[in-house]
Order: sequence, then C-alpha cells, then structure tokens
Amino acid sequence: MLGKIVMDNQILQNKSFLQHDVFKALAAFTFILGVIYFVSAFILPESANPILITAAAFGAYMAINIGANDVANNVGPAVGSKALTLGGAIVIAAIFESAGALIAGGDVVSTIKKGIIDPTLITDSNTFIWLMMAALLAAAIWLNVATALNAPVSTTHSIVGGVLGAGIAAGGFGIANWTVFGKIAASWVISPVFGGVIAALFLYLIKRTITYKEDRIAAAKKIVPYLISFMVWVFSTYLILKGLKKLWKVDIFIAGGVGFAIAVVTFFVVTALIKKAASRMENTKESVNNLFTLPLIFSAALLSFAHGANDVANAVGPLAAINDAVLTAGIVQKASIPIWVMMIGAIGISIGLALYGPKLIKTVGSEITELTKIRSFCVALSAAITVIIASQLGLPVSSTHIAVGAIFGVGFLREYLKNNYAKRIDEIRDHHKHDEPEKVEALLKEFELASMETKAKILADLKAKTAITRLTGKERKSLKKGYKQELVKRSHLYKIATAWIVTVPLSGILAAFLFFTIRGFMLP
Repeated sequence: MLGKIVMDNQILQNKSFLQHDVFKALAAFTFILGVIYFVSAFILPESANPILITAAAFGAYMAINIGANDVANNVGPAVGSKALTLGGAIVIAAIFESAGALIAGGDVVSTIKKGIIDPTLITDSNTFIWLMMAALLAAAIWLNVATALNAPVSTTHSIVGGVLGAGIAAGGFGIANWTVFGKIAASWVISPVFGGVIAALFLYLIKRTITYKEDRIAAAKKIVPYLISFMVWVFSTYLILKGLKKLWKVDIFIAGGVGFAIAVVTFFVVTALIKKAASRMENTKESVNNLFTLPLIFSAALLSFAHGANDVANAVGPLAAINDAVLTAGIVQKASIPIWVMMIGAIGISIGLALYGPKLIKTVGSEITELTKIRSFCVALSAAITVIIASQLGLPVSSTHIAVGAIFGVGFLREYLKNNYAKRIDEIRDHHKHDEPEKVEALLKEFELASMETKAKILADLKAKTAITRLTGKERKSLKKGYKQELVKRSHLYKIATAWIVTVPLSGILAAFLFFTIRGFMLP
C-alpha cells in the first residue's frame, strides 16, 4: 500500500513537471507563430516572402535561446548572493535587456559577425541568404542544447561558428578569415582567465582591508565608499563604451573622464549613506555583505542594458541581413535594422529569459560555488573591467566566459584560503596538544578574531617553536591533501569548459549541414 502511494506521488510529480515543460514549450512556440503571423500580415501583406517569414521564425527562436542562456551571466551572481530574488532578477533583466536593444541597439548591424568570413567571395544573394539562415538556425539549436545541459556558453561564439561553417559550405575554406578565428579561439582561454584573476584580486583586497580586520564596521566605513565609487567609474565607462556606443561614440579617455566625474559625485553621496547604515550594524561579515546589496542590483541592471544593446545583434543581425538581401537582392557589409526586427529580438530575449532563464541563473548563481554579496560584487566588477581592457587591446573576449570565469576565480581563491586556514588551525592545535582543551579553544578563538597582522605574528611565533618546518616533502604533500576542501564543483568546471571548446566547431558543422539542406530545398 505504501509503495503504491509513493508510486502515485511520483507519477503526479512527473505529470506536473511534464505539464510545466509543455507549457513553456507551447509559450515559446506561440511566440514564434505570432512572429510568423505578424511578418506575413503586417510586414509583407502584399507579397508574403516565404524566405523572410522563415528567417523571422529562426530569429525569434534564436532570441528565445539567448534569453534562456546568455542573460543568466548578468543577473545570476546577484540572485545567488540573495541581493535579488529570482523573480526580481527576471523582471529587471527583461526590462533592461529590452531597453538596451530598443534604445541603444543602433539602426545598422554588421552582417558578418567579427569578420569571420569574407562576404565578397559570395556573389549570389540567394547563397548569402541561405548561408545566414543556416548560421542563425545552427546557433539557436546549439544554444538550446547547451541550456538543456545547464552549460552557459557564448552566444557570439555560437553565431560565429554558424557563420564560419555555413560560409565554408558555401564558398570553401578560402572564405574563412583564419586570423580572426585564431583570436576567437584564444579568447576561450583569455576571457575566463582574465575574469577569474581580476575577480580573485578584488575579493582578496576586500578580505585584507575589511573582513580580516578586527573592527570590520570601521574598515567598511572607510573602504566601501571607495569600492562602490570605483565600481561606478568602471560601469559608467563600460556603459558609455559598450552600451551607448551606437548613440554616442567616444574614445576611452572621454568615456573614462565622464565616468570618473560620476564616480566622484557618487563617492560623497555613498560615504554619508554608508556611515549612517554602518552605525547600526553589528561587527560581522554578514553586516558588511549587506552594504553591497544595492550596488549588485544596479550592476545587474546595467550589465543587462549593455548586453541588450550589444548582443541582441546576435539574434537580429542575421535576420536583418536576410531582410536587406531580400529587399535589395544584394550583399552588404552592414544591414539596416527595421524596428520590427529589433522588436523580435527584444521580446524574444525577454520571453526566453522568463521561460527558461531560471535554470541557468541558478547554475551561474549558486551551483558552481557559493556566492555572497561581496563575491558577486567582485564578479560583476571583473566582468566590466575585463571587457574594457580587452576592447582597448582588440581582443575578442566573451562576456559569458568572463563572468563564469570570474565565478570560478572567486571560488578557487576561497578554496585556497580555506585550505590554508585549516592547515594553520591544525598547526596551532598540534603545538598546544598537551594544554588544557579550554586554553586551546581560547587560543583558536583569539586567532579567528585577530587581524591579519596579529595572525601573522602568532604563526611566526608558532613556527619558531614547532618542528613542523622540518617535515619532509612527502609528509608536507600528505598534510596538504588532508586539508583539501573543494569549494568549486569540478563537474561544472569540466562540463562548462568542454561546452566552450566545442561551441564554434559544433555550431559550424551543424550550420554546414543546414546550409546544404536549405539549398537543396530551395534549388529548382
């Protein structure tokens, strides 16, 4: 009887889960059907072009998958640290992604992303249209698969792989710009390493200047206003350079100068607010963490705005190129973006985020490593700094790789510090193993609450009195294994790294296959 009840409950749960998934699939499919109807009824009411209608459906599908996968990197850390609820993050991301696309998305888009192929080698407009359709659909399918596998991947790399594969299928290997491809391949390593190192450095700086101090609140009053003002400077510069570049194109010096002026004003406002808030707080890490809540919310919104302004082109760029080619029967380096094309991208990203985004948001925010508000602050700051530096150096980095790399960076730093701390505690216990237990616990408590300088002095005195420094190399290695804690999930590391490596080749192979399939259908 009990077994039957358990089985019935499992059936009901599975049924509920299936219905939930069916609802999401139907909602996404309804949006795509709505796009098909809209284009055929209002954009092409006189002569419904089946190619453009099909391309619009592909663009809608791509936009849904961008929302499901790529947007998680902007809001995931804020959700994981509980600065934002999942629902609040989805609302903020949807609003600011759409605003970025519609306000600052620009009126033209590059038809060949990153210059990965030479379009002058394609002389037939029909071949160009089939190429872009295959690239768009291949990138969308790969993003769909990656989302199902819980792997945050680069949307830009997906579409680059699609264009590369379809381009080679259309024009041979000579059509590819292998120098650009080499730079993109190098970014698989450069992006996450840059992001991880910068995030880890900022986290260590905060630990040394605030959380490792005996009076954390006093340290926070002094340091946090500088950190927040620096973040405002970086994000203002980032937003001007990346989010508003199609409305106001300036160089790094002007963008940095404007950002610095905003940061100076912010400093005086934030200093007063921090002092007022900190005066009512207890001397704990949690209290210091709470000071970073509002900066995280603003960073999630601004990152989403910049993402909408830039990466919506990954959804609508090929569609805009197809639309231009259909209307002009030609091939251009840059295509105009009609408002209806931009609306498909903006609405599709929001729908994909609402339906499927929570899965990747949870993965990015809490499943790779535990994120607090301070750690998430470092991740967001690292993302903006790395993009600015890479842009000035001409490196084609991925915002997805940077953000996820930053999360791994803070996780591995935590792992190192925790393991090192555990070793020091054991050394203290070993040195005082003949003392009364109460005295040992008192010493450990004193060590835990001490500042970095005091800790260093205690350990220096300990080393002078203990024989632990005379351990052999083999004994040291064995000792390190005993303290090893894994605070970063290795399974996620391997899965995500693999997904990053295969994104371009898999998208390319799929796009080549789709190009030949589409061409076969379209040829008389």
